[in-house]
Amino acid sequence: MSNRLGTGLVVVSALGFGTLGIFGKLAASAGLTIPTVLTFRFLLATILVWAWLGVRGNLRLLSGRDLLVGLGLGCFGYATMSLLYFVGLEYLTAGLTGIVLYTYPVFVVALAVFVLDEPVTRRTVAALVVALAGVVFITGADPTQVDPWGVLIVLLAAIVYATYIVVSRRALSTVDSQTLTAHILPAATVSFLVFGTATGQLTVPTTATSWLIIVAIAIVATVVPILAFFAGLSRIGASRTSIVSTIEPAGTLALGALVLGEPVSLVTLGGGALVVIGVLLVES
Repeated sequence: MSNRLGTGLVVVSALGFGTLGIFGKLAASAGLTIPTVLTFRFLLATILVWAWLGVRGNLRLLSGRDLLVGLGLGCFGYATMSLLYFVGLEYLTAGLTGIVLYTYPVFVVALAVFVLDEPVTRRTVAALVVALAGVVFITGADPTQVDPWGVLIVLLAAIVYATYIVVSRRALSTVDSQTLTAHILPAATVSFLVFGTATGQLTVPTTATSWLIIVAIAIVATVVPILAFFAGLSRIGASRTSIVSTIEPAGTLALGALVLGEPVSLVTLGGGALVVIGVLLVES
């Protein structure tokens, strides 16, 4: 029963994270700027996560080096990845953005070789080649439908996210994941608050539709998947969690087609399948 519940929680987490691209497209259609969306996303997520941890009695403040690492991960890691992801959405469909971003687990393993001194294996190399081949296949098969700049931006987001995860691994040797997340979120909030104010792009939403989108991003695409991921991870372990999470790009692709009417071609499906195979190779 615990395994089924754990698997279900990870599925909920993956599908929740997969909605980010959909809501991002809806936010752009509503005229919301990227700094506005991300400032309020992380602000609301911070409030909800801290409230959740407070109610459960798990709220703990970091200090010293751990605090600096947590804030740095939020300001320069998660914030940068989120910005690049949303910029990439301006060039690509939500489905394609989700597929390209999902190359990050392979980059995590590649970076771990250099940063954490993990051994290079044939499986690691094969996974990297297969995943990137999927991206190249999608981009090259029909270049008129896929903007190469968008692909490069989202690939950069994947590399930044992979770096963030590798650094987080070291931090998690002394800090639990939920406490670290509770410090990363407000740091990301401040980053976009400063960035949005400095560039004149930060505004306060004035319509019910705009607020509904932002609240959905904060809850459905951020808080729920974060908490569900941790809950699932504790029940089924890291390896199974990683494998179950590979439904995320498929979920984004399906939601993009259903909600936004985005086209799904055989090329997209084939390239997406290669990316997922690459991730499965490196995680199994």
